[in-house]
Amino acid sequence: MPRRVVITGIGLITPLGNQREANWEAILAARSGIGQITRFDTSQLTSAVAGEVRGFEHSEVLEPKAARHYDRFIHLAVQATAEALADAKWVFDAGWAERTGVTYGSAMGGLSTILQAENTLRNRGARRVSPFLTPGSGMNMAAGVISIQWKLRGPNYATASACSTSAHAIADGFYAIQRGDADMMVTGGSEAVITEVTVASFDNARALSRRMPPAEASRPFDADRDGFVIAEGGATVILEEREHARSRGARIYAELVGVGMAADAYHITAPDPTGAGAARAMAQALRAAGLPIEAVGYVNAHATSTQLGDVSETAAIKSVFGRHAYRLAVSSTKSMTGHLLGAAGAAEAAYTALALYHRVLPPTINLDRPDPACDLDYVPHHPRPLNTLEVALSNSNGFGGANVCLVLRRGDG
Repeated sequence: MPRRVVITGIGLITPLGNQREANWEAILAARSGIGQITRFDTSQLTSAVAGEVRGFEHSEVLEPKAARHYDRFIHLAVQATAEALADAKWVFDAGWAERTGVTYGSAMGGLSTILQAENTLRNRGARRVSPFLTPGSGMNMAAGVISIQWKLRGPNYATASACSTSAHAIADGFYAIQRGDADMMVTGGSEAVITEVTVASFDNARALSRRMPPAEASRPFDADRDGFVIAEGGATVILEEREHARSRGARIYAELVGVGMAADAYHITAPDPTGAGAARAMAQALRAAGLPIEAVGYVNAHATSTQLGDVSETAAIKSVFGRHAYRLAVSSTKSMTGHLLGAAGAAEAAYTALALYHRVLPPTINLDRPDPACDLDYVPHHPRPLNTLEVALSNSNGFGGANVCLVLRRGDG
């Protein structure tokens, strides 16, 4: 029988706040973390809103001399991991460290550091380019630095699948524990790409919301949505073998009971309009969990506030759940956080675990005029207590057609 896997630690740094509790309080208050971009001049752009992490300069955990060489995405990852490990009450033990691994990803890695190096090369010459460019910006270096910082000697690598990146990281951590390769896995993702070039590219693709005020820009499933809101952050989820967690009296937020993964094989950026790939991922995850569709009470949707994506995901949910789709609660926490790209899957899995633990459904804010093609219960405007909540899904869909579904069940300890 496969080993059971539970969530015992959560760390969050997002536009909603720089700690787990601040994030959950913001969700319960249905508060947006989106604002006007402050990092650069947006006068040449048509979109000027983003989900910036405020009040965070660098990780307080890293040694300052080494830390200055690391990109912001690594700092976010390390700080979120410090919170998650403390939450899980992890303490260093040589034997324990041998059985603890890291699967941690980023969609775009240290882009701002690479851009700075390019600027240095052009303006100051080749001899001024930092020799720390690669170790300070490489996509796997958040995982590597986490491993080094806490001396974790289990499996260690990065995942990269656009907006599904950190959901894949959680999936891989889950499998590592199931196989017996580790007893605990540090999983998640981080992203720090609110740069002028990134925003300009998405803006020119007409993918970003132009709506003002910023707090109303991200509006999944709403008829007046006009694009997603780019955001940054770090999210760490500690996975642990269930008996290992129970033996040490760890708090269990939820149990991860099933994973599903499938490709659209359709388009580099647009989702399959039928939602077929996302539907296969959900169906596979439920089969792996051994659960009937009627057991599911909540879906944390990938829903990014784009015209195509929200309709496609709604179609996928209907395809999998049939009539039960209309009895489900579905919501998009991106309405409050914006889209954390590679960190989104882990942040939303964390919110889903917290929803199960507290038995409160996060809302979809800004849902003022539902799209007729999006006709499910999206928990509009306000959080909703649900004392019967036992099972929930967390969906992630990425560029290139990468779909991941995580099935979580309420914990028993």
